[in-house]
Parts: sequence; C-alpha cells; structure tokens
Amino acid sequence: MLALAACSTAWVRWEDKQVTYTVQPGDTLYQIAFKHQLDYRDIAWWNGLGRKDAIHVGQVLRLDPPLPGELRQAPPVPHAPPPTSGSRRTSSAPPAATPRPVERPPPRTAPAPGPSRWQWPVQGPLLARFDAAKGRKGIDIGGQVGDPVRAAAAGKVVYAGGALKGYGQLVIIKHGEEYLTAYGHNDRLNVREGDQVEAGQTIASMGLGPQNRPLLHFEIRKLGKPINPEGLLPVSE
Repeated sequence: MLALAACSTAWVRWEDKQVTYTVQPGDTLYQIAFKHQLDYRDIAWWNGLGRKDAIHVGQVLRLDPPLPGELRQAPPVPHAPPPTSGSRRTSSAPPAATPRPVERPPPRTAPAPGPSRWQWPVQGPLLARFDAAKGRKGIDIGGQVGDPVRAAAAGKVVYAGGALKGYGQLVIIKHGEEYLTAYGHNDRLNVREGDQVEAGQTIASMGLGPQNRPLLHFEIRKLGKPINPEGLLPVSE
C-alpha cells in the first residue's frame, strides 16, 4: 500500500518496505543524493552501481539501505530425479546448474579528509544563518547581482543547472569523498559538470534569490547531510 508520496511524483515510500526514486531526464546521482540529503556513495552501494555513477531515465533507485535478509540470493538449484534401478544417465541430460554466489555490497572505506582550509564564496552581509530545526540547510549571503561567486575549496563540479526546485541556477562541487558545497540562486554559471576548479575560482555570478533579493545561498554537506558552513569558514573580519 502506498504510504507516502513526496512533492515529486517520482519519489515514493512503501509501508514497511523501501523508499524509491525513479530517475527523471537530466538527473544525476549527485543531484538525487543532494535532493534527499544522502551520501551519493550510499545510493550507489544500495543499488549495485559500484563506483560508477551512471544512471538512466526510468531507472528505479532505492534510497534506503537493504533490510536484513534482503540481499539477493541465487535461485534454488533444481535437483534431478534419482535414476531408476538399472537405468543409465545419458549425455543428453542437462548438467546441474552451478549456484551463483550471493551478491554482497563492497566494503566501505573511510572517506578521505576534506579541505584543510575553506574560504567564503562571496563577500557580503550574512542575511540568514544555518538552522536545521527550521529547515535552513545553509546560509544566505547578500551582495549585488553579477558579483563573482567563488569556489570555497578545490574540487570537481558534479552538478550545474536549474533542475532542483528552490535553488535557482545551482552549482554543486565535490571535495574529496566526504564534502559537497552548493551555490544557489546564481545569475550565470561559469562551469559545467566535470570541470575541476581551484579554491577561489569564479564559478558563477550572483543572481536574485527569494523576494527578488540579490544573494547567494551556500551549503556545505558532509556525507550528504547539511552542516553549518560557519563552523568551517574563516571568521569574517
């Protein structure tokens, strides 16, 4: 029985079963993980993607870990009936099937440490602080439309586009295996998915946020979960 349908019709929860998401056009593994506050490696692990992040439209991904006993087992091997007395087995009889090994998830290794130093993506007044209790997953920094938005640390662009509702034109950068940074409400994007960027490199220009106010929405995610950016950014002078 369908128990819960989220704001996206592609996301469903089945009572006492698993949460799934159907891949839509333009989706990437990082984007899906970001949207659902998950570690992209967990989604890959739970769905047998290994280290590959290739997904395709219409693919159904599980968004929660397997339950005990959910590992897929090989089908039972059919047993041939015992030969009757005096009968002989002929070479035409099919050989017994070899059982397939149980599929087990690959071992998870500890994530590499994140950047040793972070920097502010823009210089401007702090308009809104991180507040997990109120659903504020990052901070809002003010400025002027067109102000340069800079990478808070070196990394790889894993998403650049406007498909995530509530973020406008968004850039997501992966920093090692542990951290992601997100830069929302941009006016123009200067990078594409797959680009390697350096700390301080201009990746976008500031656009208009809610209420048509110029701002940058900035998030830091650790293992998929939003954390307070002010705990990592240098103290402003």
